Amino acid sequence: MKSVISRYFIKMKDAFNIIQFKKKTNFSQPSRNATSFQKQLNKVIKFNLFKPENKYDYSSPKEKINFAGYSLLGIPIAAFALGTWQIQRYQWKLNLIEKLESRTNHEPIELPQNLEELESKEYYPIKVKGQFLYENEFIIGYRGLLVDGKPPNNNIVFGIEDAKRGYNVVTPFKVTGQDLTILVNRGWIPRSFKNPARRQGNQIKDETEIVGVLRLNERKPPFIPKNRPQGDMWFYRDVNAMAEKANSSPIYLELKSSKDLQQYPVPNQTKVELRNEHMSYILTWYCLSAATAYMWFRRFIKGIPLIQ
Repeated sequence: MKSVISRYFIKMKDAFNIIQFKKKTNFSQPSRNATSFQKQLNKVIKFNLFKPENKYDYSSPKEKINFAGYSLLGIPIAAFALGTWQIQRYQWKLNLIEKLESRTNHEPIELPQNLEELESKEYYPIKVKGQFLYENEFIIGYRGLLVDGKPPNNNIVFGIEDAKRGYNVVTPFKVTGQDLTILVNRGWIPRSFKNPARRQGNQIKDETEIVGVLRLNERKPPFIPKNRPQGDMWFYRDVNAMAEKANSSPIYLELKSSKDLQQYPVPNQTKVELRNEHMSYILTWYCLSAATAYMWFRRFIKGIPLIQ
């Protein structure tokens, strides 16, 4: 408000000076001098007190957008395309989670006679009867304990030693009535049970019926060491190499339940939780697209420098 008032008095001062100057001149000049005076006076007095002076002249023609300017327009377009792609990925992940949950919660099915059918049965629970062969047992580590397919909270694992670092025990399983031996991940054990002698008290000697979730071969994850079958050191699920080591068929089940469960190993170690952060990716890419599009419009359409 002060700036408006100050500009008003400056303009009035200029008008007053013009009037004083004209008083000192000879007013007997032709009428064209009076007309010129009136124009000068109107130019000084007529102004908008409430319209701020604009630093940029938008009425002037803008420079033509060059190739570099159009190239920069690709940034908001690319960000918008990535945001749209993340929408598709978000829907794909939701469908995958739903499919995974429906399979793991399916009623147990019998082990098919045609083992090639197993390629389309991953994550299905399979019911099978037989006997464990503990002499060829081995472990996969390190593994954290899972509860209902998810990492546990502190309240659940209270009293369980070193729940974040343990092993999964894989034991060959001879199927009853068939010339077939498969691999069964019996579950999680703490580090103190790494020695086979500590696990003998929890072994099921007799024939038993189990339900296990079928898992297929796993590619080597990044930043994970390679398996060393000669040293009996396993870090990821290489079903073919494990089957060769244990002299069994390449069929791998993760134990879900058994009629004769002991304290250790802890079964049901199938991870069913999938990360779904695509919504945050969608917001990030769309916000970036909107911001860069506004910056491009401001710079190349309005002609306003980005840094003033």
